[in-house]
Amino acid sequence: MFAIQITLFLLICLLLALSVYFSFRSRREKEPAKRGLYSARMNICMGLMLVMIAVTQLFFFSESSFRRIFGTVLVLLGLFNLFAGIRNHGHFDRMLR
Repeated sequence: MFAIQITLFLLICLLLALSVYFSFRSRREKEPAKRGLYSARMNICMGLMLVMIAVTQLFFFSESSFRRIFGTVLVLLGLFNLFAGIRNHGHFDRMLR
């Protein structure tokens, strides 16, 4: 159980770092297609990070209604970001080819 928590924590930190990296790359890029591609990658990383935080909240802490609501909201936000990022990544990837 502890190993799973540590693994999730490390994945959350990695995804946070990737989100920040792609955010800076998208803001500094001059070409609109590459800017959109980096922004889509940021959304994918952020969506995965939010889902991992929600899993941590829902399964590894004490039962409370606030944690359930918070975890559910994070899952919904994470899945939306993941979906939008995958959709936009495909769109901007086709623009670059």
